[in-house]
Amino acid sequence: MEKKPEEQTKKKGFLGRIKEAASDKQEQLEILSTFVRLGILVWSGGILTLAYIQLPPALGIPEQKLDPTFIASVFTGVLATFGVQAAKKAGEGGGGTGGGISKEDVERLIEAASRTAPSQTIRLEQAPILIKTEGPPVKTTLG
Repeated sequence: MEKKPEEQTKKKGFLGRIKEAASDKQEQLEILSTFVRLGILVWSGGILTLAYIQLPPALGIPEQKLDPTFIASVFTGVLATFGVQAAKKAGEGGGGTGGGISKEDVERLIEAASRTAPSQTIRLEQAPILIKTEGPPVKTTLG
């Protein structure tokens, strides 16, 4: 009768392991979302690879004509969620900043935008604020 301890311990699936490793629901969702993003990254990387290589005719898989632009945007978008950004070439982007924008460029753009479309910024430091509309006052007649 030593089989009871083995019967009590169930094999845990992938989601069971996640629940055990992370006690908080927020942590569990973060782990799950990371695996989903990794799955999308692997899928889009595989599709991009297949778009640029020619498979041997012995496999019997016909060549697919597809535009890889959408898949490439999905791939770079998922990479960006992991903090990886595509570097620009030295000649691109203007200036010698490696494709980035300098503080002077930002200030110049803000100044140009303020001249063409002036705007006003209102900063509120006290809450709550109630904004409502009211119609004109109703006149009553005594009679």
